[in-house]
Parts: sequence; structure tokens; C-alpha cells
Amino acid sequence: MSTKPAAPHVTNFIRNIVEADLASGKYATRTWGGKPGGASTHADAPADAARIRTRFPPEPNGYLHFGHAKSICLNFGLARDFSGVCHMRFDDTNPEREEQEYVDSILDAVQWLGFDWNVNGIEHLYYASDYFDFMYEAAEHLITAGHAYVDEQSAGQIRLNRGTLTEPGKPSPQRDRSPAENLRVFHEMRAGQHAEGSMVLRAKIDMASPNINMRDPAIYRIRKAVHHRTGDRWCIYPMYTYAHPIEDALERITHSLCTLEFEDQRPFYDWLLERLAEGGLLAKPLPHQYEFARLNLTHIVLSKRKLIQLVDEKRVTGWDDPRMPTLVGARRRGYTPEGFRLFAERIGVSKADSWIDLSVLEDCMREHLNEAAPRRIAVLEPVKLVIDNYPDGQVEACHPPNHPQKPELGKRAVPFSKELWIEREDFMETPGKGYFRLFPGNKVRLRYGFVVECTGCTKDADGRVTEVHCNYFADSKSGTPGSDSYKVKGNIHWVSAAHAYACEVRLFDRLYKAVHPGAGESDHIEDLNPDSRHVITAQLEPSLKDAQAGEHFQFERYGYFVADSVDSRPGAPIFNRAVTLRDSWHK
Repeated sequence: MSTKPAAPHVTNFIRNIVEADLASGKYATRTWGGKPGGASTHADAPADAARIRTRFPPEPNGYLHFGHAKSICLNFGLARDFSGVCHMRFDDTNPEREEQEYVDSILDAVQWLGFDWNVNGIEHLYYASDYFDFMYEAAEHLITAGHAYVDEQSAGQIRLNRGTLTEPGKPSPQRDRSPAENLRVFHEMRAGQHAEGSMVLRAKIDMASPNINMRDPAIYRIRKAVHHRTGDRWCIYPMYTYAHPIEDALERITHSLCTLEFEDQRPFYDWLLERLAEGGLLAKPLPHQYEFARLNLTHIVLSKRKLIQLVDEKRVTGWDDPRMPTLVGARRRGYTPEGFRLFAERIGVSKADSWIDLSVLEDCMREHLNEAAPRRIAVLEPVKLVIDNYPDGQVEACHPPNHPQKPELGKRAVPFSKELWIEREDFMETPGKGYFRLFPGNKVRLRYGFVVECTGCTKDADGRVTEVHCNYFADSKSGTPGSDSYKVKGNIHWVSAAHAYACEVRLFDRLYKAVHPGAGESDHIEDLNPDSRHVITAQLEPSLKDAQAGEHFQFERYGYFVADSVDSRPGAPIFNRAVTLRDSWHK
């Protein structure tokens, strides 16, 4: 492992803190016993080869969303740039809400974003439930040392007696019970002798603290539920605010990064770790918690409650609906890991809450896809173009580039024939001023092909155009010497009708039309965009029939598309639009 950090691309206050800590040697004495553990695990261990340790600690109770992507990029990115290690850790302390399905989805999402928890052959994948024994022993220590007690008040009584911002809390009747008695009752809780909700274990700190979080917070509760990893071994479970700092300390985390809503919890974080270090249970130096502003994006909601409502009420097709702000949905839509990483770097990290316009994320996706996606031709609203003077049965190849900025990717053959599909909007019988596409008497170039002159159209009984007719100029083919003698203003795309792949294409747009869905007294459901999903049958160039699920393309003129990862079949892909070529929301 290199001891020299890579130069950060963009600085921020957290990177400045890391650089200062490394320069001061704040964590120079930190050892690593090869695995997470208490003070004894690291006591005689060598110095930690990881210059810093960070962690990404989701609870496995749902699918990751765009906000998690920011945290993933931040934590794993810091570890990468400063020759450290980022732990992948599941805070699975709530057995009633957690499932293996979510564990698997989260691991897949982190790897999809381009990060890994295997460093130098060591897998740093951990679970809070791995530490339940230590947490229980730590609770016993707090009780014995007079820092915790069992409270038999109801949840309502505890809430009522906690006080307000202007009034101190009232001590529990059990607050001054002896350590021996508290330990006895706590053991009974562990043995399942008491009902859920009948009692909790609370830290004994200060009921008059101006920080309500320090007024004897609960650290253990009774939950007679089966855990997805430990089964029914436990019937008491640690509270998140108790478990989280212990997990950080056992894993020798240096910089524990949280969003701003945890700022008021930092005093308890520090208090708890100091008490356990004083008792010889944890090794110093201890972790430090730093808070940053969470991601606030316009035109989306990240509230789990609201996202669940969208799924349960079938406003979307599921958690992986391409309109959902989940990483599984974004991946299916055609968003890319590179786009997310660019977005995380571009928006940076700050201490102040602010709103990021969704167009910033969309632009990052465009920027990467413009570089990475090969070009293909698609006609989304087709009408037939008949070249009346083109030989019947003749087929020849035109050769568009696979990527105009990457000539090394070469060209491909696209069949050209007498009957083509063109966009319906590329013909007007009576054009307006400045219209340079097909209309009777006008010449245009069929992109990569010939110059044609429109001669008219045919219509159905309702007056709808069914065919456009034209003649071609045989010496005008793109790439031939004669093509330069034709000067036309219009240039339209096409696919051969006899060879085209008729395909379902899904045009996705923003799920919400409102900038801040559900703001104020409004209901976010009322802010849903009725045009966020539009399904059409398009005519695509024949090579797209062989597209693999998850493969990206730029459909010339229309944007970036991906072969759907769920509904596509070999030889029959379905395409989703990821983003348009340009932002259409700020016209």
C-alpha cells in the first residue's frame, strides 16, 4: 500500500481535515489487529497500513438512492485518494425492517458505482450484528460503572419526561437504582423475561442538558423479532445511536462522515466512546464524527416514506422503475457510474444545506455518455419516404461513423433502399418560415446518403400523411466526388424500411413537474409529471437488434438510450431513454 495520497481533484472541508490530521500525525499511533475488535485486539498489533479508515454504513432496509451515491463516492473516494481503506458495513440493528434482498442490492450498487471493499486481498465487509456480543458487554460495563440504568417507564412517559428546549427533563424513578439491580434486570431483558416496550436501557448522562439527545438516551430495547443474520439468538437490540459509534471504534475508523441531521448526536457519540475507552474496552485514538450537508435535488423526492408510497400505490412500476431516484432505477434508465462519480465531484461537499438542480446530474450523464456511447440511427415517429426513381430491389450500404469524435472506432454499414422511414416532423406539406426539411419542391440530404427532392405525399381518408415521395440524385451520395456539388440546407436521418428493427422505446422524463415536490402544504402526488413515461414503437437501424442488455447508444438527434436490463431479450432489446441531448427544462 502506497503511503503517498493521490492528489484530490477538488478540495472541500473534509479533505482539508484529512490532510491536516495526516500532517499532524493525529492517527500515527493507531494500530490494526487484522480485524475489527476491542482494545485487546489492537493492543500489540502493528501500525495500521491504512492511512485513514472510512466507512459506508447503510441500514439494509431499502434500496439505495441518489443521496447514497454521494456518500459512497465521498467515503470510498477519500480512502482511495489518501491511501486508506473504506469499510462496507451494514447497520443491521433493526431486525423488523431488514432483509437479505436489500443487502444484496446495496452490495451490487456499490460495486456498480466502481468501488470495492477488498483491499490487498482483505475483504472489509462488516455487519453491526457481528458486534452484538461486544455491544452487550459494553452495556454491562456502563451499568457496572454507573453510566447506564434500566428504565421501566413507558415510551410515552419517557418522551413526556424528557423535557423541552426550555425545560429540563425529569429523572426516571429508576435512575438511581443500584448498578447490581440494573445489571440483574438487564440480564432478565436479555433472557426474554420481559415484554416488548416494558423497559429500556438508558445511558445515565444529564437530564438537564441543553442538548435533548444527552438526556439519558435509550441504548437498548426489547424486540422479540427474528434477525436476518442472527435468527432468534437475541431479543434485545442496540439503538442505532449506541451501536454506530461502537462499530466505528471497533473498526478503527478515523473519519466517520454523517449528514447534518446527526450533528446533535455527536456529543453522545463522543461521550460513549470516551466512557468505553476509560474502561479499557476500546483503543485510542478514537474515531471522530464529521457532518456534511445531505444531497437536496430538485424535481425528486428522497424520503423513504414517499418513495414507498409511489411503489405501493403503483405510481411507478417498482423500485427499479427508471424514473425512480434509486440506484437500481438509475441503472436501468441508463445512468452510468462514471456520471454519478463526476456529479459527486462536481457538487462537492459542504456544511451548508443547498439545492442542486437536477440538470446538473443530467449534464454529468450527458458528458460521460457523449464520450462513451456509440452513435446509432433511430426514427421515433416514423412515416414512409418512397424514392420513386430509385431502382426496385436495389440495396446499397451507407457508412456513418460509430463515433464522430473517435475515428479509431471506424464506420458501420447501414442499408439504403427505395423505401425508408423518416421522422414525421421532417415533412411539411405547407412549411413555415425557416423550415429546411422536406416539402414539395425542396431538396435535402439524407444523412450519410443521397440528396433527394420532395415531389409530394399521399394521405389516408382522414388527411393524415401516409407516404412522402421524392426523387434522388444518383451522383450525390455522401463520400463520393459528386456529393460536393450539391448544396442543401436540410439534413435528415432515416432507416431502410425493409431492414429496420421495429422496437419498443420508452421515453422517460422527470417524475415530478414541480421543482420541490410536496413543498409546503402540497401533496407530492399532485406534483407528479403525467408525461414522465411515454412508450412508442420506433424504427431502428438493424444493428440495434443485436444490442445487449445494459448497452448504451446515442440515438442521433434524440439523446442517450440503453437496452433495458429487465425486459430485453436476445435479439429483441427494448430501449429506455436516459437523457435527451440537451436540457429541455430551462428553455
